[in-house]
Amino acid sequence: MAAWLFLCGAVTPLAGAEDLPAIQKRGALRVLAVLSQEEAYFVSDTPRGGFDWELLEGFARLHKFKLALVPVSGWDGLIPALVKAHGDVIAGGFTDTEARRKQIHFTAETFPTRSVVVTRKPTRPVATLEELKAERIGTLRGTFMYDDLVAAGIPAAKIDDSIPTGGIPQALNERRITAGVDGIEAVLIASASAPDLQIGLFLGRPASLAYGVRKEDGQLRAALNEYVDNVRRTATWSRLAMKYFGDSAPEILKKARGE
Repeated sequence: MAAWLFLCGAVTPLAGAEDLPAIQKRGALRVLAVLSQEEAYFVSDTPRGGFDWELLEGFARLHKFKLALVPVSGWDGLIPALVKAHGDVIAGGFTDTEARRKQIHFTAETFPTRSVVVTRKPTRPVATLEELKAERIGTLRGTFMYDDLVAAGIPAAKIDDSIPTGGIPQALNERRITAGVDGIEAVLIASASAPDLQIGLFLGRPASLAYGVRKEDGQLRAALNEYVDNVRRTATWSRLAMKYFGDSAPEILKKARGE
């Protein structure tokens, strides 16, 4: 991990496309990600790396360049940073949504996701939308979870979207909120250390986490798609999923998918 480059304040936007040949010439793929100690399972600044980071390390080895980590302070800052060429790819549990596709392109799915309502005992599990409307709801600003809440008819005034990344379990514990909405992958991790968390209603449709790239970077996207598709056909993906999300992850992810 010593080869990681932290470029948050030192990155100079580059003019024009930064497609695969330019990245190979530079010798580094700049990875934009939101870092959080609580949600370090996709990308982190620790030796463990994370699910996305390990996948991208394999891609980087294949193409003979390094990875350079570019931390971004908030989810709503990722696309602007990419468009301004502060980095080459968005990673770290980033959801492919219709709204985001208007601005950037996404690769093939790297991990399945879905919005899920989580409560903490002794509060009841939320099983219906009507029950959810009676709760004090928290989620993360600039995420697909917030969009799913609004699409479900929850007024924006009833949503506390100031919860920090990884902060829903603590907000529930402090009774700041009575129900949180997060991605199923985050809840899988939180449940390992907080067994009183209860998974309830799924919101929206099953979705995909993927890497985000600029629309003009077609070669990079094609190369990432080929690599991700190949990994998904091997045991490597399942091994990484269980390494970072636990042995129960495959079964819970099936429920999130409606399978």
